[in-house]
Amino acid sequence: MENINNSEDLKKLADLLFPDVTNTPGFYEEKYPYRKLPSKAEVTRMAPSPTGFMHLGNLYSALADERIAHKKGGVFYLRIEDTDEKRKVDGAVETIINVMKYFNIEFDEGAGFEDNTENNIYGPYFQRQRVEIYHTYVKELVTKGLAYPCFCTEEELEKTRQQQDADKILTGYYGEYATCRSLSFDEIQENIKAGKEYVIRLRSQGSPDGEIIFKDSIKGEVKLPENIHDIVLLKKDGVPTYHFAHAIDDHLMRTTMVIRGGEWLASVPIHYELFHILGFKMPSYGHTALLMKFDEETGGKRKLSKRKDPELSLDYYRKDGYHPYCMKVYLLTLLNSNFEEWHEKFPDKDINEFPFSTSKMSQSGALFDKDKLHNICKNELSALSEYEMYDFLYDWAKEHEPEKCKTWFADKEKMLGILRLYMGIGMKRRRKDFIYARQVFQLVSYFFDFEEEGQQEKDSFRFDNETVKAVLDEYLATYSHSDDNSAWFNKLKDIADKFGFASDMKAFKKEPEKYKGNVSDIAEIVRIAITGRANTPDLWTIVHVMGEEQMTGRIKEAML
Repeated sequence: MENINNSEDLKKLADLLFPDVTNTPGFYEEKYPYRKLPSKAEVTRMAPSPTGFMHLGNLYSALADERIAHKKGGVFYLRIEDTDEKRKVDGAVETIINVMKYFNIEFDEGAGFEDNTENNIYGPYFQRQRVEIYHTYVKELVTKGLAYPCFCTEEELEKTRQQQDADKILTGYYGEYATCRSLSFDEIQENIKAGKEYVIRLRSQGSPDGEIIFKDSIKGEVKLPENIHDIVLLKKDGVPTYHFAHAIDDHLMRTTMVIRGGEWLASVPIHYELFHILGFKMPSYGHTALLMKFDEETGGKRKLSKRKDPELSLDYYRKDGYHPYCMKVYLLTLLNSNFEEWHEKFPDKDINEFPFSTSKMSQSGALFDKDKLHNICKNELSALSEYEMYDFLYDWAKEHEPEKCKTWFADKEKMLGILRLYMGIGMKRRRKDFIYARQVFQLVSYFFDFEEEGQQEKDSFRFDNETVKAVLDEYLATYSHSDDNSAWFNKLKDIADKFGFASDMKAFKKEPEKYKGNVSDIAEIVRIAITGRANTPDLWTIVHVMGEEQMTGRIKEAML
């Protein structure tokens, strides 16, 4: 400070501003010791604000953090950055924990582990519960002349900003515009006695011509201008700003690597300066590529938007029931350029064995492609057993469709039979019909006697009512539930012959004009009557999964 330039006055100022702070930074350095971890192990974190909105970018970064930490036996923890009270939403922390749990992102410690002392050593993990820690470090900065109180009002700051705009210069609180930098101790004391509100600002050591060079774990070497702004460290209510709390917490929680969205790259000069003036070793930073999507309107790419793109929200995937494993596989294809090739080469290996690396992460925009996600879902779900699929669908339905769940899972063998049919269990090649839980139930809705939202409309018969009724009458009259597939189909052939349809496909192809149709048309009539659809998997199997009573009821209903 220009007018407070000796250690005695600086200490007086620090005691005036923080009379209740008795601990020193050394106390917390000892309380939160360096972690004893295996060689090359990393400590990473997920540090969201409790706003209640969890998006694909959160999962994208969290998966990278989790893989980096657990690859070498490190630690991945959850910290809640709740310094902005206005943005806080009730229940948001529980939402964060539950969403990450759904997608099988496992934390080793942090928020949610409050009752487990082993996983809570570096806590508390809520920033509003750590205010006394931040005050200790700010007080230390004041004693060193690296922080000071600022009494400027919002109106004064806005007036300065407008003047800077008019002069076409950099806006902000710095240099000659940092008017509270030069206040004397007496002036500060008088302002406080007068009840004037104040914030605590950093006395930036940056130069307008200065430059920092740092190695981004993803982007490589990056050059940025030094920070010259006297940023706010503590707000008027004594709660820290994001920037300051972030530096203190990452240091004391012994974070070694920070993976975050590319939009935070512009904040690096601030964080760089904070770590250095606090005397902390700066963690490695890696700034991820933005999640982009193809824009049909412009024909180009654009950033995924909360307003325009419902698929940005993680609730979208939970509500529709995307399998968490499929989501992980897809996001890993976006995160590491060599994952897809590895997974194709080793389809049966645990994806956690993949040698994840920040050096293989995309430096430019990662293109989100829902069609590719769906193809991955089809492939991965086709590899599950019917029992694994049953458990997944049951858990989803119990949470998201509790009433329908009672009907869908009333008969376990029936549901397992449906899954075997649609997954091609026992066939040489597995079917790949399933994408996500809600789509599965829409696909198999005809097995149940209630309307399923989103199910396709019933197909129409292609023959007149008289023909349809006659075929269905004959089908019921000759049907035996004990017939095997061959005997059952032979009866369809007999019905074809009786009503002027060809039972022999070769004969039909040779002289189609002689017949009303062929045996496949007879099968279609029966199929539509039973399922409402002209195209389904094997009809004989459907009938035996459905049962004779339900089949008969469907046919009689179709004949009305």
